[in-house]
Amino acid sequence: MQKVVTWAGALASRTLTAMENRRRAAETQEIEPVGDAVTKSGVPDPDLLVGFEPAPDLRGPRPAPSSGREYYPSRPATPAEAVPWSLRVAAESTWRLLLLAAALYLVFRVVDMLRLVAFAVLAGLLISALLEPTVSWLRRHGWPRSLAAAATFLSGLAGICGVGWFVIWQVTTNIGSVAVKVQDGVNKLREWLVTGPLHLTHQQINDFAKQIEAAIGTNTQQITSLGFTGVTIAVEVLTGLLLAAFTTFFLLYDGARIWSWLLRGLPRHSRYAMAGAGPKAWATLTAYVRGTVCVAFIDALCIGIGIQLLGVQLALPLAVIIFLGAFVPLVGALVTGTIAVLIALVTQGPFTALMVLVILVAVQQIEGHLLQPLILGRAVRVHPLGVVLGVAAGSIVGGIGGAIVAVPLIAVTNTVVSHLRRRNAAGQEVFEAMEAAREKASEAVA
Repeated sequence: MQKVVTWAGALASRTLTAMENRRRAAETQEIEPVGDAVTKSGVPDPDLLVGFEPAPDLRGPRPAPSSGREYYPSRPATPAEAVPWSLRVAAESTWRLLLLAAALYLVFRVVDMLRLVAFAVLAGLLISALLEPTVSWLRRHGWPRSLAAAATFLSGLAGICGVGWFVIWQVTTNIGSVAVKVQDGVNKLREWLVTGPLHLTHQQINDFAKQIEAAIGTNTQQITSLGFTGVTIAVEVLTGLLLAAFTTFFLLYDGARIWSWLLRGLPRHSRYAMAGAGPKAWATLTAYVRGTVCVAFIDALCIGIGIQLLGVQLALPLAVIIFLGAFVPLVGALVTGTIAVLIALVTQGPFTALMVLVILVAVQQIEGHLLQPLILGRAVRVHPLGVVLGVAAGSIVGGIGGAIVAVPLIAVTNTVVSHLRRRNAAGQEVFEAMEAAREKASEAVA
């Protein structure tokens, strides 16, 4: 918090200093000197006042200027000149910010209309960033570009399909016994609510218990398929997967030419800047994806071993789900791990569920204070507060997909903006050096 306050104070100080310098420069350009009629002591010199006319009376009509010089009396000629300089700067900055916000709103609206395509392309970018080092390694060892891209793509697709099949197989194999234990746990919980300190009646909890039993005992197929029962949703998911697969393959096979084609669509004066920012952004994305996979694997391994030692059923499928959830930084593993807490509660009891929760919190603390700074610190370079706010905003805008892609978008945007800022600063330094050299050359000639 202290760093944020210090940064805000420095930014405000630099802004006020720049505004004051611009105001002084404007006053210097507008006001013409009237000569050296005043001595250093501030007393008018009679000899120097010879030939000067007295100042006109500003209360009456002002005469037109006799020469070609611009005439700036003490009273502003137009109402706009009476507005303070700081207020002018604030007003111009405000309408520019409003225009930028309107443009961003339109972009978000278009992306929301094409959400399926946008998420498919972003998923393809993330998967390509994970697989691209393998393609580069194969090409350095003599493989043709098409063969290296096809082999890497098929290997990655086989791995994803294998993980999905393993999770579905484990869940469908053990869902029956888990459902029976869950029903027993619900019955024990109902008895405790009646005979325990709460002293609830059967009428108060009977309906709720029946709903839980029906949901777990008779709707296991819906739980297994994660609720994707609608034909429309199934078609959309299949379409998104196919789009993501095609995007991944063509980015692996022809990513360099796709980037060159995108650069040709930019204005000429922006191509060189974006041509330098593109490779840096891709390096940041690649480092982020690889680091996130490493962090997610460590989270899933530690939590999976913990719940396996506690005797919680479906430990391996839960570890895979936690691995996928850990792609949302800082909070993903903890949120998906609550499924393990619920299963431990209804199958093993409250003590085991509490132990699972302790394991989740411990792993989350290790991730936030050790794994994230050590593995992802150099790649992301975003404050944890920015990561949390980005995940929250992404989940509000785009759900789970938005939460996954929010942090890499923030990291890539930060890299591009930093590169462009350094490039502009270097260009300004070169321009100032050239101007100084030109002035010295002019003085030497004179």
